[in-house]
Amino acid sequence: MTRDQGSGRRKSLKAILFCALALTGGLLPAARAAAAAPPVEANARVSDFYKTLLDTMKEAKRLGTKGRYDRLLPVIHNTFDVDGMMRVAAGAGWEAASPAQQAGLVDAFLHMMTATYASRFDDFTGERFEVSPAVDQPPGYKLVGTRLIQSNGKAVTLNYLMRNAADGWKIADVYLDGTISELAARRAEFASIIRSGGPDALAGSLRQKADKLLRGP
Repeated sequence: MTRDQGSGRRKSLKAILFCALALTGGLLPAARAAAAAPPVEANARVSDFYKTLLDTMKEAKRLGTKGRYDRLLPVIHNTFDVDGMMRVAAGAGWEAASPAQQAGLVDAFLHMMTATYASRFDDFTGERFEVSPAVDQPPGYKLVGTRLIQSNGKAVTLNYLMRNAADGWKIADVYLDGTISELAARRAEFASIIRSGGPDALAGSLRQKADKLLRGP
């Protein structure tokens, strides 16, 4: 072997070692950490949502309605299975909608959900949330029971049906007073709008409601 051949072989070995380090994460620690991150558990998802909600309530007056909306939008998007909830609430009208219309419905529904939270939780007077351990629900769901303890000691029960998504558990339905399904309550209203005006009419109605909430009284 000549000196040039030996030098070339050493360079080739270095190149192979460099690629191996990159592929095994030696040069990409952030990518390794992201890949190794476990999916979010049901209780943790709800607890994280409540933490952001309480923090937002404590700054409610300073933030204003639009500021609360901007802060809550990403956490609501990550906490709720917005696509699945819209699909259930729209009923048969979902299948009749085009992919573009379905995307418009999901976006409008997210807009309205966030505006609703931003409008309702507009102050902090000592409220706190209690989150109970998740309970298995067939076929593969979990139910997380929670209570909103108001400053006067009265408790409001809010239970969440959780679905296991690719990035962890997400809220698939909300049970007001512990038993009243939010999606079941909305389904008749949404179906009526779709029957009379189609998916675009429902998306427009949801956006109008959200915009009205953000404008305030």
